[in-house]
Amino acid sequence: MALGRALSVAVTGVDGQLVEIEADIGQGLPSVNLVGLPDTALQESRNRVRSAVANTGEKWPDGRVILALSPATLPKIGSVYDLALAVSVLDASGAVPGERLVTTVLLGELALDGRVRRVRGVLPAVIAARNAGLTTVVVPAEAVAEAGLVEGIEVLGATSLRAVVTWLRGEGSLLEPDGVVSGVQAPCGDLSDVVGQDEARWALEVAAAGGHHLLLTGPPGIGKTMLAQRLPGLLPPLSENESLEVTAIHSMAGSLSAEQPLMTLAPFVAPHHSTSVTAMIGGGSGMARPGAVSRAHRGVLFLDECAEIGTKVLEALRTPLEEGEVRIARRDGVARYPARFQLVLAANPCPCAPARDVDCICAPLARRRYLGKLSGPLLDRIDIWVQMHGQAGATFGDEQVESSATVAGRVAKARAMAAERWSGDGWATNAEVPGHILRQRFRLPQESIAPIETALRLGRMSARGADRAVRVAWTVCDLRGGERPSVQDVLSALNFRQRGTQ
Repeated sequence: MALGRALSVAVTGVDGQLVEIEADIGQGLPSVNLVGLPDTALQESRNRVRSAVANTGEKWPDGRVILALSPATLPKIGSVYDLALAVSVLDASGAVPGERLVTTVLLGELALDGRVRRVRGVLPAVIAARNAGLTTVVVPAEAVAEAGLVEGIEVLGATSLRAVVTWLRGEGSLLEPDGVVSGVQAPCGDLSDVVGQDEARWALEVAAAGGHHLLLTGPPGIGKTMLAQRLPGLLPPLSENESLEVTAIHSMAGSLSAEQPLMTLAPFVAPHHSTSVTAMIGGGSGMARPGAVSRAHRGVLFLDECAEIGTKVLEALRTPLEEGEVRIARRDGVARYPARFQLVLAANPCPCAPARDVDCICAPLARRRYLGKLSGPLLDRIDIWVQMHGQAGATFGDEQVESSATVAGRVAKARAMAAERWSGDGWATNAEVPGHILRQRFRLPQESIAPIETALRLGRMSARGADRAVRVAWTVCDLRGGERPSVQDVLSALNFRQRGTQ
């Protein structure tokens, strides 16, 4: 009886767990048995691994082979274990020495000819390997740049099983990251492209400075989508930790490329209005994959024509808006994905949506029903509401408007003030601060919050809405360079919550 071992990683959500693979070669009819809660793709790896070993020039054992993946109670999903399964069998048969396998994690899918193919979730798997104290990780050659983003662990890339076997025998070397990382994404346009709409531009600047959610309403062609697409250009670049966090999510989603392995700018995700709850929140068979809300983490989720989106899809946004993450239960376990994004909604005022409101032919009930999909609890989580109107002559005027770089400079200064104020508690933007902190430790003077108290007393605003108005007031204060919000800042914040409902 011969026993071999290799290490791999199981990724659940964006969290990884070390998996030990044991290969036992015993007497009996030639067969391959796989145990340890494998899914269908992993069950099929028996044939892939056996063919890859044979086509590499190594000998597959003649006896009965048992492959066990531990911990046995953890569901194993996908083809990421192929490379480790093949090496464990070769270790058990004595074809490769096992010294390096003690501290090495192997990731990758095997082709029938022995090539190592790229898999999803390489970045979170490498992070989990480093946190577990391993010193080396072998990944597909196409994922070397992505895996090389993680410091504190040696990353090697393999093009084939033959290359890995040669490296284990000490007769060759594997690819190493070149240290050159391209993290520049294409810009979404400049704010100077948007002419007129001064109030909407100011609202966009406030939303960018404080990380607030935004609702834009108005007739078609007025610039709602253009404004939303230019919001990422006003946001500061992602920090190192944020970049790794966002990149890990996109690695699980399979949207990274070898040419652009690192996400350094705020992502912009705009699903179609016919999207489903699963596509929005995440899901799928087996272990859930990240949805649009997670792919927009640390960035912008733009829902155009939000009045056309299903009610269940819109209501599913309420939990991630409050908690900043989603937890999706599926057959193979619960996946946790971060989902702290800025939500931008855009909608026409009615189904016919004429250029001038006086030309509307919709019945009053139809107008109310059209935006009725945006429920009260969802609207209560939107900080800034803006109703946009057409501006005659603005399209062909010669007025000079500010560029994204100019506005982004003010946004960066305002964010720096907020980050310094909340640094002791770990918050970076005003939108992240809990309401009880604003009411107790950072309570505003009575004369400043008097308009909010009046709105609460008259039933025009909920307690949640009051907290969000205070957050927006802090952002307006930061943009003007003040120390504490004044009554004018509070009135500006309340005015933002009243627009769009007229």
